Amino acid sequence: MLLDCFKFLEMLKKNNKLSQWLWKWHFIAGLVSLPFVILLAITGGVYLFKDNYDGPKQETIKFIKAEGEAISFQKQWELAKNVARKQPNIMVIPKDNNQATEFISGRFSHKNSIYINPYKAEVSGKINPKDSKMHTVRKLHGELLLGKFGTKIIEGIASWMIVLIITGIYVFWPNKKQGIKGFFTVRLKEGKRILYRDLHTVLGFWVSLLLLLTLAGGFPWTDVFGSNFKWVQEVTNTGYPKTWDARGLKSKTTSEAISLDAMVVLAKSMNLEGEVSIGLPKNEKGVYSVFNTTFNLGKQKRFHFDQYSGKQLAEHEWGDVGVLMRGRMWLMAFHQGQFGQWNWFLMLGIAILLLCLSIAGLLSYLKRKQKGHWGIPKVPAKFKIGYGVIISIVLLGVVFPLFGLSAILIVIIEFIRIKKRSQKTV
Repeated sequence: MLLDCFKFLEMLKKNNKLSQWLWKWHFIAGLVSLPFVILLAITGGVYLFKDNYDGPKQETIKFIKAEGEAISFQKQWELAKNVARKQPNIMVIPKDNNQATEFISGRFSHKNSIYINPYKAEVSGKINPKDSKMHTVRKLHGELLLGKFGTKIIEGIASWMIVLIITGIYVFWPNKKQGIKGFFTVRLKEGKRILYRDLHTVLGFWVSLLLLLTLAGGFPWTDVFGSNFKWVQEVTNTGYPKTWDARGLKSKTTSEAISLDAMVVLAKSMNLEGEVSIGLPKNEKGVYSVFNTTFNLGKQKRFHFDQYSGKQLAEHEWGDVGVLMRGRMWLMAFHQGQFGQWNWFLMLGIAILLLCLSIAGLLSYLKRKQKGHWGIPKVPAKFKIGYGVIISIVLLGVVFPLFGLSAILIVIIEFIRIKKRSQKTV
């Protein structure tokens, strides 16, 4: 497979003018993106240590001393409702007696947790992700602390990173003389510029596929691509089932609701993998839900019950989730290193390699750059872009709209620049 790919790209690279043109745009895109890529590598690597940083600070809230008799889950729920700003919508079932009971209100960035000590019938503490310094790191990583505008900048940079990877592989691909060893060769004795250049290209090639997977895991959080992706899921019916989050399900009101304690007993009897939670009724028409959170995604299940009769209203397994949503959730979990230690170390390695190859590329550029010039590679004046390249750019522009808009802007600026130059020569 690698040999066939090698021969194919070697054949394409016979077009030296195309190689020079792709190198030019790889160079420009890299120059513009580089500060952001370095920032993404650093903040992404730091955020992987979130649990290590937050864990010790939250131990006194999450863990308690089991002594005396615990109050019921129903009373804990009432206590949580009395102190919460928003009514709790989820309770996480404690796995051990020394764990406080977590009641969650809100979702995503608006999520807040209240922890109840059932032995003392009091709040052991509250956790708001926004209070952690790691929240700032995440916001810096995802939006440069600039809100929606910053998110669009990051999305644009991520789109250009895909272009950087594709053009970089093409430009780097070893010729027939270098052969397979070209994929591994770092020249140590031919000067610092060559050394940095080889480190940039060799590291970039070997991490390229993993970088594409990492980028794919980040795109669902973006504004433009993310919104378009959700629209495609809805149109193709490849997202979550409509009742996955109990939407449209209602309880038939009778005299008395089932206690939360009875739902806990039921949930425990299901022997679900991972962290098991109970979705709490929002009002008298709301339903109870039992679901588990595990990064063995295939084991995720959801059950919804009438809060009065206890009748099961719906049941979902991971297989009920549409293919696009399954792929999206897998990539997002991979992006965050949540599939276990191998995934965590892999993502940390990717962040370190991305930082190293970016710095190596910058140092190589500074070594070759002449004073007073940007050092942008030149393209033969008679070069004409082929239809294949144009179609590829258009497709990338459709899939990644912010790349498409920026590419159009670059074309306009380039056209104006060429026109002004031609007017001066007349």
